[in-house]
Amino acid sequence: MSDDKKQKKDAKQKDAKQKGAAAPKAEGKKAKGKGKGKEEAASGSGAAVGTIEAPNRVPRLREHYEKSVRPELMKRFSYRNPMQAPRLKKIVVNMGVGDALVNIKFLEQAADELATITGQRPAIRRSRKSIANFKLREGQPVGCMVTLRGARMYEFYDRLVNVALPRIRDFRGVPNRSFDGQGNYSLGLSEQIIFPEINYDRVDKVRGMDITFVTSAQSDEEGQELLRLMNMPFRQR
Repeated sequence: MSDDKKQKKDAKQKDAKQKGAAAPKAEGKKAKGKGKGKEEAASGSGAAVGTIEAPNRVPRLREHYEKSVRPELMKRFSYRNPMQAPRLKKIVVNMGVGDALVNIKFLEQAADELATITGQRPAIRRSRKSIANFKLREGQPVGCMVTLRGARMYEFYDRLVNVALPRIRDFRGVPNRSFDGQGNYSLGLSEQIIFPEINYDRVDKVRGMDITFVTSAQSDEEGQELLRLMNMPFRQR
């Protein structure tokens, strides 16, 4: 009897050892399976996050400047370095809204129209000092402005020269005497409805704007030649 009891005990101990050794292996397999699932999820999410968007196209006016305008300027003014050739640095569009002193909604409408034209949200300009005759106090909003650089600058210039200016009634060209002596050119427009982005039926009041073309030219002659080669329709004398 004693021998049978010993044999049963030994068999139970062996079974317990075998079960104990098999349990960690199973847990290890489960852990590996979980790890693979996490890795697959991480790899899947990484592929979704790391997608590369298509690059924006280069404005055609910038390509025109690099291929045609800059070589012509270097030939005309005998520049030794391509960086010496004048270029368009920025365009500043300013719209004054004197009616904002009476009703601030006029300023909001003008800002929305300027944003539609330029593709950039304008900054609100405030008065620097008080003028009693105009019932103007310091700090009151009196206009809005936008400074365009890079691709938006070239796109706006392209639409202005090729689409907006030809829509002016009896247009004979822009004046060529509006340079400031340092190659920068200023242009005044009396109507914002010449831009096709503006819906004429939704315009409450026709407003004008001032456009300044800031260049890196050192003289008015260089600045005028730059704008002329970039298709600015100067008035012929």
